[in-house]
Amino acid sequence: MLNLMKLSILLPFYNAEDTLKAAIESILSQTYTNFELILVNNASTDQSRLIAQKFAKQDSRITIVDEARQGIVYALNTGLSHSKASYIARMDADDMALSTRLQKQVTFLDAHPDIDLVSCLVDYQSASEGTLGYQKYVEWINTLVTPEQIALNRFVESPLAHPSVMFRRAAVEQWGRYRQGNFPEDYELWLRWLQAGAQMAKVTEPLLVWNDAPTRLSRNDVRYSPKEFYQTKAHYLAEWLKEKNAYYPKVWIWGAGKLSRKRARMLPPLGIQIEGFFDVETHQRLDVSCLHFSEIPPPGKIFIISYVGNWGARDEIRQYLLNLDYQEGVDFILAS
Repeated sequence: MLNLMKLSILLPFYNAEDTLKAAIESILSQTYTNFELILVNNASTDQSRLIAQKFAKQDSRITIVDEARQGIVYALNTGLSHSKASYIARMDADDMALSTRLQKQVTFLDAHPDIDLVSCLVDYQSASEGTLGYQKYVEWINTLVTPEQIALNRFVESPLAHPSVMFRRAAVEQWGRYRQGNFPEDYELWLRWLQAGAQMAKVTEPLLVWNDAPTRLSRNDVRYSPKEFYQTKAHYLAEWLKEKNAYYPKVWIWGAGKLSRKRARMLPPLGIQIEGFFDVETHQRLDVSCLHFSEIPPPGKIFIISYVGNWGARDEIRQYLLNLDYQEGVDFILAS
């Protein structure tokens, strides 16, 4: 039986007594049934484990694993160690999978042997205030569905909702597990796998209700601070530039504002040489040239990194460069 099992689902939980039951039930009500559900108890102190235990007694597909070391990376890697199947899906304790999620993602991987990881669109749900930024983020990731779109936008933000993914065990064996460190574990994994050549895509319909709870790690864990995001991005962006930038190590930066310059300053220690900046106005106070964007030369002379973070402005910059016959991924990249 175990040899025929195709899918392992990793669902770590910590003090999730209010949401865990609904999350588990959404998995048990899936149209696809050939799976094992690994519930990783990450040292919960509430009733979460009792809830998990009740389900495990009723369904032989469920295994409870206890991980005493606090932290999502420990929980996920412990879950991976106990998983047996060739496909591995992620699920969080405060989200809900729509009934056809597993079936459609398994079918997608079966039909696309060149794809290493498949995600899906997500429906956003939040009871918190001040979530406009997260809503815009979800709208944005839902536009990234092809391997090319995901790869080209990886340095803007994380292009995938972590609990929406399903990947091949072979990818873990080839490119490694989640890493512990001062960075968001999922985003670092995507960047590392993509840098190694992984192909990622999405089923083009919502298959997960993504709950933006006040307790979400990305709102509370220092590893998810802007500084750590940009340090992680800068490392993998520098590695990408070595391979893709025909003018390496030289680059030009679009965006001379305070935040853009702060983000760009992470690149020189990684071997990247900033030749100058483009912006909506020229600046004389910088150590290198700062030109108006209308002075951008024809393609084939420089490589541009845009560090402009405004959602609307970023799209306008992309379109402006495309209109100049710049090719994304060849002549420029958006890093935000």
